[in-house]
Amino acid sequence: MKTVAEQPSAIRSYYEGLAKGVFCAVTCKACGGYTFPPTGCCEHCGSWQVEPAELSGEATLLFATHNISPACHPRFEKIAPYVYGHLRLKEGPIVQAIVLGINANPHDLQQLFERGPVLAKAEMLQMDDLPVLAFRIAG
Repeated sequence: MKTVAEQPSAIRSYYEGLAKGVFCAVTCKACGGYTFPPTGCCEHCGSWQVEPAELSGEATLLFATHNISPACHPRFEKIAPYVYGHLRLKEGPIVQAIVLGINANPHDLQQLFERGPVLAKAEMLQMDDLPVLAFRIAG
C-alpha cells in the first residue's frame, strides 16, 4: 500500500481526466459507494480503502435555475448568464453543475420544470484556466 505522500492527487487526477473527457470518481472497497468528485476517503462510510473509478457521465437533472449576473467567478463571465442544477449521476452521487441546452430565462426554465426529471450527459467546458464539468440535457 502506498503512503499518503505516494498517492496521486485526487484533485489533479480529476482535472486531468476531465480535460480528456473522462469523469473520475473513487469507489469504496468497503461499502461500494461512489464519491464524486474524488477524495481520499469514502463519503459514505469514511473508509480509506478507495480506488479510482470512471463514471458513465449519464445523469438525471433534478433541479435547475439560472445564475445571477455578474457570474460568481471571473472564469464564468464569458458564458453568463447560464443555467446550473443538481443532477443525480447514474452511479448515485448528486452533483451541482452547469446545465447546457437550456436558455437562462424564466420561460425556458418553467418549461424544463414542467417536463420533470430530464436525462443529461456530462461534457467538459474548457474555461481559460481549467476544464469545468457541465451536463447537456437530452432533447
